[in-house]
Amino acid sequence: MTDCVFCKIVAGQIPSTKVCEDERTLAFMDLGQVNPGHVLVACKAHVENIYGLDAVQAGAVFQSAARVARAIRDAFTPQGLTVFQANGHASLQTVFHFHIHLLPRWEDDGMSLSWPAKNPAREKLEDYAKEIRANLA
Repeated sequence: MTDCVFCKIVAGQIPSTKVCEDERTLAFMDLGQVNPGHVLVACKAHVENIYGLDAVQAGAVFQSAARVARAIRDAFTPQGLTVFQANGHASLQTVFHFHIHLLPRWEDDGMSLSWPAKNPAREKLEDYAKEIRANLA
């Protein structure tokens, strides 16, 4: 894809600070470092979001993410690690090429996620689950 910044990074047309790569994935430092060690793990093939991943791509990117997460833990000894992945404008996706953020975390580091729990009744949860099960491929 000619206008995708991550495709250009994968192709070597835009410089990046690579952490590691394999046949299907590339892990590189996020220019916007939330905290030291903030890494992006991306599919090499252009896939816009999680909905477009096939089983091989999904397995590869999550294996790479787990491998890099352990390396971040060992290198920076964070108190925690946030794994963030967004799909679509409403979820705050800004680069429309599948990637996962690995964010080392420390207490009071200024990073926050809002989680406004709605706590629906069990019956409503059962209805939601039924709708999802009916659409499993």
